[in-house]
Amino acid sequence: MSSLQTVGRPLDTACCAPSGPTVISAEDARRTALVFKALSDPNRLRLLSIVKGEASGESCVCDLTEPLELGQPTVSHHLKILVDAGLLHREKRGTWAYYSLVPGALEETAGLLASL
Repeated sequence: MSSLQTVGRPLDTACCAPSGPTVISAEDARRTALVFKALSDPNRLRLLSIVKGEASGESCVCDLTEPLELGQPTVSHHLKILVDAGLLHREKRGTWAYYSLVPGALEETAGLLASL
């Protein structure tokens, strides 16, 4: 038997057609993983909680270092990951950056697993 065949069937031939719902696309899987990877760090979860809890709806980076007991470069790194994941919006004002939740981002994130 050839190394490209098993039990009389070539290896590149599918044994059957998919019968279930459509599989998540590679791009959707990449995007979903990016969001969950961003949420997998306790400090980033705390940052989201702090920003969400602000009465004004936004937080200055200068106010986020003390609650986390982390340096400004570390906090900025975590915030960048949350921005890149589409969870936070960043607005630069002078020397400071202000962060707010992207409208609907938390609701969309909550629905990601249900869509699998």
